[in-house]
Amino acid sequence: MLLAMASTSVLTLLDHYSDIASVDDLTREFIAESQEGLDRMERCLTDLETRPQDSAQLVGEIFRAVHTIKGTTGFLGFSRLEKLAHTGEHLLGSLREGRLAVTEDLISGLLRLLDGLRAILALIETTGSEGTRASDDDSALISELAALNDGVQEIVTVAPVVAIKANEESSPSRPAANSGQTPAPAGNASANNDKTLRIDVDVLNRMMNLVGELVLTRNQMLQSGVEATSFPELARRLDSVTADLRETVMQARMQPVGNLFGKFPRMVRDLARTCGREVRIEFFGQETGLDKSLLEAIKDPLTHAVRNSVDHGIESPTDRVLAGKPAEGCVTLKAFHQGGSVVIEVSDDGGGIAMERVLAKAIERGLVTDDQAAEMSEREALQLIFLPGFSTASAVTTVSGRGVGMDVVRANVEKVGGSVELESKIGIGTTLRLRVPLTLAIVPALVVRSGRQSFALPQTTLMELVYIPARDAAQSVERVGAAEVFRLRERLLPMVWLDRLLDLENASDSHGFYMAVLEAEGCRYGLVVDDLLAPEEIVVKPLSAVLREIGLFSGATVLGNGTLALILDIAAVAARAGVKPAIEEEETQAVEVKQENEESFLVFEDKARERTALPLGMVERIESVSLGQIEYAGGRALLQYRGELLPLRDDGGVLDEMDASGARDEHESATVLICGDAVSRTAQRMGIVVRRVLDVSHGTLLDRNAASSDTELALVKDRVTTIFRGLCGDQGGWREVA
Repeated sequence: MLLAMASTSVLTLLDHYSDIASVDDLTREFIAESQEGLDRMERCLTDLETRPQDSAQLVGEIFRAVHTIKGTTGFLGFSRLEKLAHTGEHLLGSLREGRLAVTEDLISGLLRLLDGLRAILALIETTGSEGTRASDDDSALISELAALNDGVQEIVTVAPVVAIKANEESSPSRPAANSGQTPAPAGNASANNDKTLRIDVDVLNRMMNLVGELVLTRNQMLQSGVEATSFPELARRLDSVTADLRETVMQARMQPVGNLFGKFPRMVRDLARTCGREVRIEFFGQETGLDKSLLEAIKDPLTHAVRNSVDHGIESPTDRVLAGKPAEGCVTLKAFHQGGSVVIEVSDDGGGIAMERVLAKAIERGLVTDDQAAEMSEREALQLIFLPGFSTASAVTTVSGRGVGMDVVRANVEKVGGSVELESKIGIGTTLRLRVPLTLAIVPALVVRSGRQSFALPQTTLMELVYIPARDAAQSVERVGAAEVFRLRERLLPMVWLDRLLDLENASDSHGFYMAVLEAEGCRYGLVVDDLLAPEEIVVKPLSAVLREIGLFSGATVLGNGTLALILDIAAVAARAGVKPAIEEEETQAVEVKQENEESFLVFEDKARERTALPLGMVERIESVSLGQIEYAGGRALLQYRGELLPLRDDGGVLDEMDASGARDEHESATVLICGDAVSRTAQRMGIVVRRVLDVSHGTLLDRNAASSDTELALVKDRVTTIFRGLCGDQGGWREVA
């Protein structure tokens, strides 16, 4: 009897704890969904103020967000949240029924309702309750909302304070793509949201399938052994599945930057009212994807940049009218992919930054001397803004003026491997450009050797590679004062010798040297190294405190051969070597303007050692591929490349010549150009097998009649060269299997 009673008590206790766990799970789900609804509500409120003609749809969306919160709180027992949401729902009901007007005061009241709801949700998430202190009371806010709901007004519209414009405007009713991007006011942001990520089920299914393939391949490799004839094939399959899995995981981590942009309309609205400005904000490229962790890392730098644009960049309405501008200023946020990085630009059409004022303030604060200031270019002077404690504000305000912000922007962006550039024109405006990598976990890099040590160069900073034979070194390298420069296509390129910079052992240069043309933060220079190794996708590891103090490395990695390689910080190397940003003056640009019939080409040797050129925009990468990686199916040569099956075009018969020379050596390699059609984006990517790459240069297209041929020709470095453009729909060049 006692045993039965004890068992019943235990079961009752287990049921009790099960109910508690279930309620906790429900609460967490409720908080996540409520925060998504409030995100949509904030966007709709700022839209409603500028587009009252769309009030039916926007108010309906706002009403649903508040109504959902109120309905769920009754079940969970959050009475404080329910009471506030009920008052807001009543006000929104009057607005939806047309008994209230869309006014600035009404929008401000609803935004305060939004902040109140977020504050209570944050309190529930961190403490599990709605608060027990005397200050945890919403009576003042409830009274304000009730006062807004008193009386019946005629429907009127008001002049907008902030307008929102996007090149691809999303529907307000569309749910947020990620619950982790909650544009809550400072102090109310949920730490838990930064650790959550919503992933499409199809992506998860693909990841599971790839993991299954990975397990099968591993089992086959373990059973076959290294000496088995099938082991190379299994290794290639493992490489392909691993690359595909990496791409899928990266896809799962990618989030649209629009999730981050969504917080700025409200912020700009409040700042404009505080600073006495009229400002609108426009968005472009909101669908651009960026790694979740990087999206969180650039949130604060981007917030600083937008605040500076409103407070420092945009002039007062009176000053703008006197300058011949519209009274309303504009802040633009644009995101786009460029060379393996994501670029986010924050631009304003304000008064710009006066170089004289910057230099005067820098001299006043002792950051530079009079002589240093006199020798600075405009671009160098603008970089002073990023120094700690620098500010051109005439007075300290609640918004800015303390000299804290731009140095934090640069430090935070560089911490994640990015860079910051600043451009400004007096009377036209200022643009701050943040350039960040797509991901931090795995980065494509070029591995180089210098002083018998290996180093990794991020390919996002690599413009091109140049080989200078020993016999041409004396004529190619010139001196300007104490600096060495290389004349690359009629432009002088500063040279930095890596072994000298790091005080490494000087290797023999009897074979010549390689130069990697790099660009970071407006500095373009040639990094001279002893040798080039195969490109690798490296896993970035943090540096120890000792190596961080050197200031020339951004991380470390373990290469495929098991050796350690340091990842060079391209901008830090340029600064240490004294390379200055290129001067982009109008006269310099005029020299580089190409005529209508000029184009940039990559020149290579094709069939019968004929010079052939590809438009440079079509070439994605140049790879050295071992013959063992090339497979054949249906009479076609194929290459498994980064999870994609690429057809190989071999018009010059390079592979045939290798076969004819004797038994095929699986370790022998061929040069393959990985290409995509820059004109037809629907065209399939392709690999073009070439004998060797000759040069990258500008060329002048020749008239077809003058050439007396249907073949498109160009004059590249005074030599006639055949131009190859087509990649799609042409089966010519497929290598038939004998």
